[in-house]
Amino acid sequence: MAEKGVIVEFDFAAMDGAGLLFETTKAFLQKLDGIAFDQRVEARIFAGNNYLSALTSYFAEVKTKKTAQKAARDIQAAFCDVLAEAMPKSVSVAFKNFVGALSDKGVKVVIATRAPLEVVTPAFEPILSDGVTLFREESACYGAVKWDSWRRACVMNGMSRPSTIAIAGSGYSVKAALVAGIGAVAVERERVAYQDFSGADAVIGDLSAKTAKKVLSVLRVE
Repeated sequence: MAEKGVIVEFDFAAMDGAGLLFETTKAFLQKLDGIAFDQRVEARIFAGNNYLSALTSYFAEVKTKKTAQKAARDIQAAFCDVLAEAMPKSVSVAFKNFVGALSDKGVKVVIATRAPLEVVTPAFEPILSDGVTLFREESACYGAVKWDSWRRACVMNGMSRPSTIAIAGSGYSVKAALVAGIGAVAVERERVAYQDFSGADAVIGDLSAKTAKKVLSVLRVE
C-alpha cells in the first residue's frame, strides 16, 4: 500500500495569507497610482486568477497607464517578503501538534510555501524529519495554486496522488487539487468564507491536533 501523505498549503491554510495578500496588494496599488482596492474588487477580479490577467483587466477598468506585467511581478515579490517576515510566528504550537499527530501515524507531511526556504527553514527545523519536509513553489495565481502545482508537489516528494490529501486554504485551491487527482481538506477562514468549498472531503477552521483527527479520518488512517 502506498504511503499516505498530506501537502499543506501553509501560506493560506496554516496562516492568514489571504489577509496578508489583500493588505499587500491594497498598499501596492495605492502607492503605484492611487488605485483603490477592496474586497469586492479582489473577489470579482483577482481571487483564483492569474496576477497578470487580473491586473490587466483591472488596470483597463480604472484607466491607469501603469504596466500590469511589472505590477504582477512586484506584488508577487512583495507578498513573498511579507510571508517570510510573518511565517516564523505562524509555526505555532497548534500547527506543530497538527503535524505531529499526522507524523505519529506514519503520514508523510509536505509543507508547501511561496516564501524563500533559506529564510523560513529555521522556523520549521524543530518539526522537520524524513517524513516532514518543506517544498517551495512560487505561484502566479492570486490567493491559490493551480492543479499543476499540486501535481508537482506530489511528484517531487515521491507521493502517490490517490494516497495524498491537499490541505487547502481557498476554494480555488480545493478545485485545483481535485483537478490534479488528489483529495482535499479545506481550511475556511473568514476572508475566504464566500468561496465555494464544495468537493472538499472536509472543511475545518484551523490546523491543530484536534483537526488532524479529521484529516486522518479522510485518509482512512486509524
